Amino acid sequence: MKKHKWFAALAVMVMALAVTGCSNPSSGNESTTGSSGGSGNSSGAGNSSGNIPEGFVKVKGTTITGNESWTPTSDVFVSERSITIPDMYVCDHEVTQEEYETYCKYGSESPNSGYGDGDNYPTYYVNWYDAIVYCNLRSIAEGLTPAYKIGEETDPAKWSGIVGDSANGYCGPSDRNDTWDALTYDKKAKGYRLPTEAEWEYIAREKGTSTTTYSGSDTIDEVAWYSSNSSNKTHEVKGKKANSLGIYDMSGNVWEWCYDWFGTVSSSTADTGASSCSMRVPRGGSCVENDTYCAVSLRGGAPQDIRHFGCGFRVVRSAN
Repeated sequence: MKKHKWFAALAVMVMALAVTGCSNPSSGNESTTGSSGGSGNSSGAGNSSGNIPEGFVKVKGTTITGNESWTPTSDVFVSERSITIPDMYVCDHEVTQEEYETYCKYGSESPNSGYGDGDNYPTYYVNWYDAIVYCNLRSIAEGLTPAYKIGEETDPAKWSGIVGDSANGYCGPSDRNDTWDALTYDKKAKGYRLPTEAEWEYIAREKGTSTTTYSGSDTIDEVAWYSSNSSNKTHEVKGKKANSLGIYDMSGNVWEWCYDWFGTVSSSTADTGASSCSMRVPRGGSCVENDTYCAVSLRGGAPQDIRHFGCGFRVVRSAN
C-alpha cells in the first residue's frame, strides 16, 4: 500500500477514534509552568501594533467559557470546557524546508521533487519529535527561552535519544520513546513551540469569528491544496488565499502537528489536551486528503514517530 493511501486510511481510522479517544482526558500530563496568560476577546484584526517578528502575525487571545456555540460544530471547544488562549505570534506559513534544514536533519527520507522540493515548500517527513527539536533549537539560536524540557534540560543536543550533530543538524527518535513522550512544556517560555490543538483551531477559525468550513473560505479551492487540485504533492507555502488573520495553508498542503495527545476532549480537559494516549494530534488535512479532512472542525491523530510526506508543522510564540 502506498504511503499516502496508508495515511488516508489512518485518517479514516482516527475519525472513529475521535469519538472514543483515549483514557484520562481530564488533565494534561505535560507539566506546565506559570499561567497561559492573555484574556481579551475575539474581536479585532489579527495583526496589532508592536514588534511583530517577520513572517508572523500577532493574534489576540481570549478566554473561551465553554458556553459558546460553534459553527461548524467543534469537538475541542465542547460545552463547559473553559480554555484560555494566550496572545500569540503565529507563523503565517507552515515551516518551510529551508527553515527546517537550518537547524535539523531528516531522520528517514528527505523531501523530493515527486512530493514537492524547494526552500519555500513546507517541510515534511518530520515526526512530532522532530518538530519539538526544531522548536527548541531555533529558540536557542535566537536567544529565546525554549518551551520544552526533558527533565530540566532544554537543549535537544543533550537529550538522550537525539540523532545527529551540530554540523549536520539534529532530529528526534525514529521510534516511540517514553522519555520524550514525558517531556514538559513551560507556558512562560518565549520560545517557539507547537500550538495546542485548541490554539490551532482558534486560529483556523479566525479567532472563533468564522463559520466557514475551511480556514478562510467555504470554497476549498480558494484556500487549500488538497487531493482534487494538488496532483498529490505539496506546493509552495502561501500559494492560496490567507484567512482573515493573514495566515495561510491552515487547510490542506500538509497536516500540522499540534502539541496535544489525541484523546477524548471533555469539559474537564486541560488547555494542553488529554493526559495520555497512543498518538499525537495533527490538524488541517493535506495535499492527498479530500475536502473532508481539510475542515477546521476535523480532529486527527497519528503516531508521534511517523514521518510522512503529508505531515509538517507550524510554530507559534507567546506574545504576552
